[in-house]
Amino acid sequence: MKDGSKDLRRGHRERVRKRFIKDGNLDSFQDYEVLELLLFYAYPMKDTKSIAKKLLEQYHSLHNIFNSKPEELMLNGGLTENVAVYLSMMPYVARKYLSSYYGKGTLINTVTKLNKLLESLLLGQNYESMYLITLDAGKKLIAADRMYDGVSDEVTLSIEGILERAVLRKAKFVILAHNHPSGSSSPSEADDGVTKNLKAKLEALGIRMLDHVIICGKVNYSYAQHGRFFHLNGGM
Repeated sequence: MKDGSKDLRRGHRERVRKRFIKDGNLDSFQDYEVLELLLFYAYPMKDTKSIAKKLLEQYHSLHNIFNSKPEELMLNGGLTENVAVYLSMMPYVARKYLSSYYGKGTLINTVTKLNKLLESLLLGQNYESMYLITLDAGKKLIAADRMYDGVSDEVTLSIEGILERAVLRKAKFVILAHNHPSGSSSPSEADDGVTKNLKAKLEALGIRMLDHVIICGKVNYSYAQHGRFFHLNGGM
């Protein structure tokens, strides 16, 4: 006897896929539909709409789902290990995709270009990390080095380590960047101290620090744009 429910699922999946192909994007999709579409390729035979809605009800957003550890998704979401790993990879795949555009030699000479580069490295990450962006004399990208990671929302860093990396990269310009998973883009006293100290020591080495940027959701904080320790709007 033919299973009518399987035919319904197959027809529904085909409609969702064709909708994505026709639109060429996910703009019209609700969050559960985006998750449902992803789960098509993890659960070939299951009703992924109900799984997607259950996960969103529990985690409240795609961001929270994708930034959960696989073991948490397995325990709290009832997912298999393969599916849990698959979903938790999404932020890392997205960052790899975005950062792949910014290869060595890419010109980083505007605030817009800088923000896109930094967001590709840090946006959506749920623990604090610091990057050193090194540029040559023409402000072309030499490297984006991940210097330090924090346990939650604090990075313990070495000024000397940053200076050594800048000299090793033969940088003429550098930009420091880190994220605030806490949700506040305001710099801390420690951020101020690092910025002022590092800028002075780099200048002594003949290297100009253009900015220190804090990535935090859709609101980033730029020391240069705020005229703190840098000439106002003179970073890039």
